[in-house]
Amino acid sequence: MEKNKKKSPDVPDRQYFFPAQIIEYFIEEGKESLKITNLAQFILSFMAGAFIAFGALGSVLLSMEVHTPGPYNLLAGVGFAIGYAMIFLSGSILFTEINVLLPSYILQSKYWISKNVLRFWGICYIGNFLGALFVGFLLNLSGSLDREFYEGLLKFMEKKMEFTERGTWGWFQVLFSGILANWLIGIAAVLATAARDVMGKIFGILLPVIIFEAGNFQHAVANMGYFSITVLEGFEYSWYEFILLNLIPASIGNLIGGGILVSLLLSFAFKDDIDEDIVKDDDETDKISDKVHK
Repeated sequence: MEKNKKKSPDVPDRQYFFPAQIIEYFIEEGKESLKITNLAQFILSFMAGAFIAFGALGSVLLSMEVHTPGPYNLLAGVGFAIGYAMIFLSGSILFTEINVLLPSYILQSKYWISKNVLRFWGICYIGNFLGALFVGFLLNLSGSLDREFYEGLLKFMEKKMEFTERGTWGWFQVLFSGILANWLIGIAAVLATAARDVMGKIFGILLPVIIFEAGNFQHAVANMGYFSITVLEGFEYSWYEFILLNLIPASIGNLIGGGILVSLLLSFAFKDDIDEDIVKDDDETDKISDKVHK
């Protein structure tokens, strides 16, 4: 037995996943999400909508009474990132997140969209909206928010709805802005997935979300969160204006930004590095999903 044998220093584990591993995770998550029951999908979507409303609440609370643009945008972004971190770490299902997960799964499997995928998208969208509205009603009924808060919230709503005054071109501007929003939120999902510890995930979320919030980009579910808090306050924006002139074009843009500029680009860039075994059992997955949802 050798004495005084020199030991090599311990090499720390890598603190992040490679891009191909991230896409593999997205594929797995997209596939697993389709296996759970409709009720479970709705509950998790409802929770995500509620958390996004809390993020909207946080962005207003942290930034109100701040009049310098830089600190204002920074604090608003930090506030909103709190809601997104709650969603990501709790396993809740957000519309703008599955715009990245499901296309990653579809692009690596059969290149077609099944009825289960469309149903999941619909359940998620409705669940997010109802969750945001639920929190909005509770906040208003609680009487916890003062006049200064609603003045700060009105500033956010005016920024979100300013495009409605530009006619048809304003509608398309919301769509383009929605593309940018989900591109950033998709990258937030990429960075959060890449990190292997909680703080890394939070910082991965924080950085793109600050840019998204500061840029006033149109994130459909975030707008649901802001709008839901105004429902009982009689703000000047109607349901018609919000849904047809903001929510619909923002949602279309979000689908393009997450599905094409994140999922499509990364999936094809790292296609050769993705483990083929991950998508081999697609037929079995579809059969399981059909049985679960019947």
